[in-house]
Amino acid sequence: MELEAAKQIGAGLATIGLAGVGVGIGNIFAAYVSAGIRNPAAAPRMFGQVLLGFALVEAVALYALVIAFLILFG
Repeated sequence: MELEAAKQIGAGLATIGLAGVGVGIGNIFAAYVSAGIRNPAAAPRMFGQVLLGFALVEAVALYALVIAFLILFG
């Protein structure tokens, strides 16, 4: 039973990275909205870079989730 408890604690700790991902995604879109308000003509050109940043930050969340599942079920 101790091994199962350790796996669950490890999986829970591995998901702490998701908090950073939430902050990162919030920062990306907050900066995009702020920049779009300051210069509306440039907003469509920035949107591709915003999506790239979102995808890269979201990849960190997927890595954390995969590690949590590996710890839990591996």
